Amino acid sequence: MDEIAQRLDELQRLGRTRGLRVVSGPQGPRVTLDGEPVVLLCSNNYLGLADHPRVREAAAQAAMQWGAGAGASRLVSGTMTIHQRLERRLAAFHHTEACVLFGSGYLANTGTIGALAGRGDTVYSDELNHASIIDGCRGSRADVVVYRHRDVEHLEWLMRRDEGESLSGGSVDRNDGRGGRNSAGRDACRGHGVRKLIVTDAVFSMDGDIAPLKEIVELAHRHGARTLVDEAHAIGALGPGGRGTVAQAGLEAEVDVVIGTLGKALGSYGAYVCASEEMIRYLINTARPLIFSTAPPPPAIAAALAALEMLEEKPERVQRLRSNARVLRRALATEGIATEDVEMHIVPVIVGEERAAVGLCEAALREGVFAQAIRPPTVAKGTSRLRLTAMATHTAQELREAACTIARAAREQELDLAATGAQPAAGDATTSAAADTEADAVTASAAEPGLARAA
Repeated sequence: MDEIAQRLDELQRLGRTRGLRVVSGPQGPRVTLDGEPVVLLCSNNYLGLADHPRVREAAAQAAMQWGAGAGASRLVSGTMTIHQRLERRLAAFHHTEACVLFGSGYLANTGTIGALAGRGDTVYSDELNHASIIDGCRGSRADVVVYRHRDVEHLEWLMRRDEGESLSGGSVDRNDGRGGRNSAGRDACRGHGVRKLIVTDAVFSMDGDIAPLKEIVELAHRHGARTLVDEAHAIGALGPGGRGTVAQAGLEAEVDVVIGTLGKALGSYGAYVCASEEMIRYLINTARPLIFSTAPPPPAIAAALAALEMLEEKPERVQRLRSNARVLRRALATEGIATEDVEMHIVPVIVGEERAAVGLCEAALREGVFAQAIRPPTVAKGTSRLRLTAMATHTAQELREAACTIARAAREQELDLAATGAQPAAGDATTSAAADTEADAVTASAAEPGLARAA
């Protein structure tokens, strides 16, 4: 048996094999999945704009006016008037000076982090940050310090420790259990213009909790660090007019870099970075994924522009999403599945073991509800789950019936409803992920806290 077959067999043994399910037709609250009609409860199309007639028409018209593709990178001949139009609108939307588009959220994070930190610099990253942030940290060759999830006191301790080490020239044990670190090139630039960057998701994609941005920004100011906030799951869902958590916290003038996506609430594809005019000029000249990738296709950009216009014209869509999230959460709670009574649109139903999560997913699917099972390395070992997401275009009845279906499926699988849905304690993910040595041969990232968080 060759190496690839062995790795596939190992994934099968661990209950972590995956396959592609096929949706026929446009994305919406109901779709045809592998030929069967289902209620879609795991999409990031939060505002339901991906299949809105106005958005689809904008994409079609752009294809006729500008063509199907950009044909070149942004710095060659790929920047078109439609790109600049959306960049101006996004900068105004986020109350920043400038904006630049990227081909995807992954490219935006890896490119921006790589431009803002390098060998000898330090990046502080939440342990449950998205995989694109983690890969950006790794690729930057900076020292990477991982702080416990949403734990500002731990972040401050780490920053103080590093400042003390820089002044003393001493070193400490990096495996003391208080934070991960990649020490490559640690001493190269200490005390000589070393850059510090704090990077966090705004809304964490698998748990739906929010970063403590005010405290993070205060720490950054105190310790001379820049801040980068990925608003991928917050744009269109939180904050005034759906502008995200930075706006919600009143920090639009304080956060150095805001990254957003066009592929979730805005219903299209691509991503962007908003910052000062100077910062955007710097990224245009230094962010490798921007420099060496073909520019996003005009139809996708036009679709996102139309969706942004609709969000600004009718911000009540955001409240509809939040109301639907509460309907779903309360319906799950009525069925005995533990959920917080809040308006967060991402609802984790944590099952535990991988095969149990897959079994629950398949049982619900047979009854017409599609909620994908999420397993390691996307989440820590022992926290496999269904990641439910409400959409603004769901009806309350659809959500209540879906909650009943999931609860019924859980009972059929003989799962403990009282335990299902409960979130792990803040430190548990680190412990579980670090102990996941069984999967190292297949997915090495599973052994390091948060290394493969995915949307």
